[in-house]
Amino acid sequence: MKKSKHAGLTTKLVAVGCALFVLTITVTTAKMQTAFNEGFEAGGKTAYAAANVTLDTGSWFMDDALTGNLSSDKKTGSFSARVRNVGRVSMNFNKIGAGTVSIQHAVYGTDGSSTWQLWSSTNSGSSWTQVGSTVTTNAATLQTAAFTINNANSIRFEIRKVSGGANRINFDNIQISNFTAPTPTPTPASEHLTMGNPSNAVTDAGQPVNYLMEKPQYALSYNRDNGEANWVSWHLNSTWLGSTPRQDDFRADTTLPAGWYRVQATDYSGSGFDRGHMCPSGDRTITVAANSATFLMTNMIPQLPANNQGVWANLESYCSTLVSQGNELYIISGGQGLQYFIANGHVAVPAQTWKVIIVLANGTNDVGRVTTGTRTIAVVMPNSGSIGSDWRAYRVSVDQVEAITGFDFFSNVPPSIQNVIEATVDNQ
Repeated sequence: MKKSKHAGLTTKLVAVGCALFVLTITVTTAKMQTAFNEGFEAGGKTAYAAANVTLDTGSWFMDDALTGNLSSDKKTGSFSARVRNVGRVSMNFNKIGAGTVSIQHAVYGTDGSSTWQLWSSTNSGSSWTQVGSTVTTNAATLQTAAFTINNANSIRFEIRKVSGGANRINFDNIQISNFTAPTPTPTPASEHLTMGNPSNAVTDAGQPVNYLMEKPQYALSYNRDNGEANWVSWHLNSTWLGSTPRQDDFRADTTLPAGWYRVQATDYSGSGFDRGHMCPSGDRTITVAANSATFLMTNMIPQLPANNQGVWANLESYCSTLVSQGNELYIISGGQGLQYFIANGHVAVPAQTWKVIIVLANGTNDVGRVTTGTRTIAVVMPNSGSIGSDWRAYRVSVDQVEAITGFDFFSNVPPSIQNVIEATVDNQ
């Protein structure tokens, strides 16, 4: 059997015995997603009685409607549709996809006003649904009514005159734009990764030593094998600060992938090290939930008390002072090097702690406001032995922290600016 198709007709060559018959079958097909503009220029319907008419776009059904070409018909070419009483003009075919529908309309001659509606069907006319609001036609010149559809499927439309009695309406230039799938709105990067993702961490359990966790209060790269974050990054401005007291609800982070060890609140007990916050409790005092989030164990690394409660705390306090002076900060911190493991081998004790900070006056478009004059602060502090209390004594350049960690800080800032601000050692 051979088959050929053309313009809605299927022709089959059917062999029956020794005879060959040509069988022509009419099939109903949906109009493909192409440009659509029906201006009624084909004419062909001169009476109001209900009937089908073949127009340029396909077969239409018109009831109490005709294609008018009198001088009183408002039109842009030779014809327009003229509808009276509660007449209707309906597509007998489907179009694949519709973005918007626009229809020009005006009163016929000197007739009075009427109202009409646009209806749509997505099941080839079995049922109909009104689109948008009822439209009033009272102008003597063609006006345009537009309707938003945004439907990717087979669809057809019908115009229904719903009031005005014998007053007539002209319809012309029915345009149906193609459906265009909306561009997905990209998931915005975490506020806390505005300046970049230092290790290109990803939320993929197949990357257990560089696993990205994005929380409303901070973001971090988790290292399953070390039982702590490689880095924690957070934005600090006055909107994060309030009067919420410290919650002290240290606890395991249950959002870690299934099967991973979850460091417990008691795992540091007897080790000689504090549960040292990376994003500090004091930086999240706007709500109880915000403060509580800082007590997840994924936000902790083992810190010697002289580090955590002394020089580290002093730098945290200084950061709060900068915010009170009208600044906002982007802060990243973590540990580097290995002394040994605690918690039965689940948690690594770093040899040093480090922190890098960008300081900006309050504003918007933060990455765009970073210049070669923007202040950066970077420190590397010992996590064993004798530790001083003055954080300024441990200042280094951001480049030096990158050298010992292998991370790329502030990667969203243009390289020409990074090269300057990351090479500078703060002296304020």
